[in-house]
Amino acid sequence: MTTAQEREQISRVNASGRTPVVFVHGLWLLPSSWDRWATVFDEAGFASLTPGWPDDPDTVAEAHAHPEVFAGKSVGQVADHFADVIGRLERKPLVVGHSFGGLITQMLAGRGLAAASVAIDPAPFRGVLPLPFSSLRAASAVLGNPANYHRAVPLTYEQFRYAFANAVSEQEARELYERFAVPAPGEPLFQAAVANINPWSEVKVDTLTPERGPLLIISGEKDHTVPWAIAHASYRKQARNEHAVTEIHEMPGRGHALTIDSGWREVAGTALAFLTRFTR
Repeated sequence: MTTAQEREQISRVNASGRTPVVFVHGLWLLPSSWDRWATVFDEAGFASLTPGWPDDPDTVAEAHAHPEVFAGKSVGQVADHFADVIGRLERKPLVVGHSFGGLITQMLAGRGLAAASVAIDPAPFRGVLPLPFSSLRAASAVLGNPANYHRAVPLTYEQFRYAFANAVSEQEARELYERFAVPAPGEPLFQAAVANINPWSEVKVDTLTPERGPLLIISGEKDHTVPWAIAHASYRKQARNEHAVTEIHEMPGRGHALTIDSGWREVAGTALAFLTRFTR
């Protein structure tokens, strides 16, 4: 079910007549993490929407006050929620997602719901096999305790520093943690961890559909959570699509926080340039 805020965004975008851009955040972030991106895309002539995952609070303060609202969200539920938002748009949107949002972006594209899409440091889907040690360490905050499957799990600063902010200064890492980090549902990480041994997994992408549209995968060179091995394996699966452009771009010196840290504008510009090629 869409929220009142999401319905307002949908109405505004439909009334604008512009090409919509739907932004999909990942774990441990909120829709507000896209606010600066939305401004850039709006100024470029698009119409931005920043829907939340089901039950997302509006602010970081609310998220810390009521962390329980994040619990019990599956990958399938989140993908269906964004599909519902897109189904209310009058024009097929561009879709941009980060981390698990990058996975959701590819799921939506695989359903034929995106005119073109950008997946930034995307979480792996069924069939993506590399499992680097750094990814296991980054996920251990959740996967280390099976009870976290049904819980909302916050990151300590040290965990955030390793998983997100390893490529920035100590001062910036602490600022990012205070400004953006919120609890996240444990379920998606458990789903991703067993996707390759669960034939009924929700964590799957139709990579071959003719309706997928152009896709760019962006990878941060120093990302611990979704390192190049995972991003490139996702690209190789997607590149088998004979009907649409598939590209990959590595951002030098960047970690998993590349969408929110001080270098966010370069990443936004890379995504914007790709999407503009297919909408103008």
